[in-house]
Amino acid sequence: MEWKEDHLRLLDQTLLPHQSVWKELRTWQECANAIQTMMVRGAPAIAVCGCYGLALAALANEPDLNLVARSLLQTRPTAVNLQICLNRMMAIPQKTFVDLLNAAQEFEREDRELCNAIGENGQAIVKPNARILTICNTGALATAGDGTALAVIRHAHRSGKAIHVYTCETRPRMQGLKLTAWELLQEEIPFTSIVDSAAAMLMQSNQIDVVIAGADRIAANGDTANKIGTYMLAVIAAHHKVPFYIAAPRTTFDLATAEGSKIIIEERADTEVTTIEGHPMAAAGTKVYNPAFDVTPNDLITGFITESGIIKPPFSFDALGKR
Repeated sequence: MEWKEDHLRLLDQTLLPHQSVWKELRTWQECANAIQTMMVRGAPAIAVCGCYGLALAALANEPDLNLVARSLLQTRPTAVNLQICLNRMMAIPQKTFVDLLNAAQEFEREDRELCNAIGENGQAIVKPNARILTICNTGALATAGDGTALAVIRHAHRSGKAIHVYTCETRPRMQGLKLTAWELLQEEIPFTSIVDSAAAMLMQSNQIDVVIAGADRIAANGDTANKIGTYMLAVIAAHHKVPFYIAAPRTTFDLATAEGSKIIIEERADTEVTTIEGHPMAAAGTKVYNPAFDVTPNDLITGFITESGIIKPPFSFDALGKR
């Protein structure tokens, strides 16, 4: 996404990989809609878009910025980055358009720096010729920089480690197949896309050296909410003794939430499951349970790759750095 004087220019991720269409968002409501409809997705990118949305509200002289902030927060309740960044902006005394725009741009710059540091720190756990399994999309499309888990992969590739990536398709919205594969193609990183249910067979046959996933919210004890299917990968990895890492910036750590059962899990429309590209795949009347995320218990996580290094719970603000 790009800020253009008086509006936000946003790549519509729902149309990738077949179309690259940029949308111009001129109101906070359009930013909220872009988040809710997943034109923009990924916890850090959602936060950036939400911050620019609040700035647009100030530009339009909205009388109640608190209401705007609450409305933006309700678009995707699981990811904590949006909440942290909106709270930071609402703490600004004057809340003029210029003040809020500067804050949004600073958060965007900060996220780029965090992504770069995560990518560098992750090299400690990536060996030459490593076969890496990942899920969903954790790259440039999901952040303001190179990504989180995908930043680790990018840095490993650029340093000549001759890695190979296995990317889960990530049902039901197929972010792995549509978005991660697209990003890997752009940088010519060797990869193979797999159906989600093939991950267990790959680990059983010793074809995976490490699993690296992203996160949408990390509780104080290390329980981690991420794209649905992440918990399944963690269980399989533990059974086959494959290291399982979470890559995330400090803005994804929610130290006010004690453990994973307290994290609100967003449920999305049944049509995401029953249709593909608008074409019905299930009989009319089929009942669907469609949680967007699951929670991986901390005891299944080998470590957390952050901008401050590779850490384990209990977490502290000192270990995570300034938020």
